[in-house]
Amino acid sequence: MITILEGTIEFKSEKFAVINVSGVGYKVFVSSDTLAKIPEKNSPVKLWTHQHVRDDALELYGFLHYGELELFEMLISVSGVGPKSALGVLAIAPADSLKKAIAAGDSSYLTRVSGIGRKTAAKIVIELKEKMAGRGVSVSAPELKEEADAIDALVALGYSPREAREALNNVLPEITSVQEKIKEALKRVGEKK
Repeated sequence: MITILEGTIEFKSEKFAVINVSGVGYKVFVSSDTLAKIPEKNSPVKLWTHQHVRDDALELYGFLHYGELELFEMLISVSGVGPKSALGVLAIAPADSLKKAIAAGDSSYLTRVSGIGRKTAAKIVIELKEKMAGRGVSVSAPELKEEADAIDALVALGYSPREAREALNNVLPEITSVQEKIKEALKRVGEKK
């Protein structure tokens, strides 16, 4: 089983990167978020990987952080959630936010944030809620609702859900008011443009 790949970036496409490890190129499927964060060609990179074996394929999925790999493996343990779907979920929402939503039993957050269907979101929550609690992941419902409300407000202002989440992730943790978070996030988005 391949768990870590450390080498140089040989090639990047929209859905995968090729990592050159001592002259051998490994095709590693990554989320768009990870793809944006890994360096350009000929730069060193280290990825945590999941080796997925099927009858007709042997695929690698890569992550910058072990926590993302861990959540990915939990997601694919849910029947009906394949590796590409799990990678799509991780691409849209940060792993910590997804873990909090699952721990809080909030399937509506999963459908709103990650774009998965209601039945799949409910199945993920049912099957993984206890696992999250067993790992010490907990969150208050108001905290999760405030985050979702801030994302909704930024989306209503014309930003994509991904841009909204990225901007909110850059807001200082001591800012607690939803309105203040939105104002600060708007400043952050404005600085990038």
